[in-house]
Amino acid sequence: MTRFCLKDLVKEITLCTSLLSKARGLMFTKKRDRALVFIYGTDAKRSLHMFFVFYPIDVLFLDKEKKVVEIRENFRPSTMYMPKHSSRYIIEMPAAKVQEHKIKVNDTALF
Repeated sequence: MTRFCLKDLVKEITLCTSLLSKARGLMFTKKRDRALVFIYGTDAKRSLHMFFVFYPIDVLFLDKEKKVVEIRENFRPSTMYMPKHSSRYIIEMPAAKVQEHKIKVNDTALF
């Protein structure tokens, strides 16, 4: 188990706390070296979709202690995903970041 700082992985971090920012996510955006951090008040299984996102991404699902509980690498455009585990935070970032930084389940994120 290791810790990683999100600032070391990407140039820009956007916190998504409002309903609108969570609904929009990365839709209709251009690929950039940034991460979106979706912050929720409770743990739950939240399905994701890649409709209107035109590039692949990596996704981290974190519990209330910001520990990685699930990873979805290379999440492709026009697909959907239902996680197996509940999460409090979801981080979306450019594809290959998980592999590049050797992020694993049980690692802890700092942001």
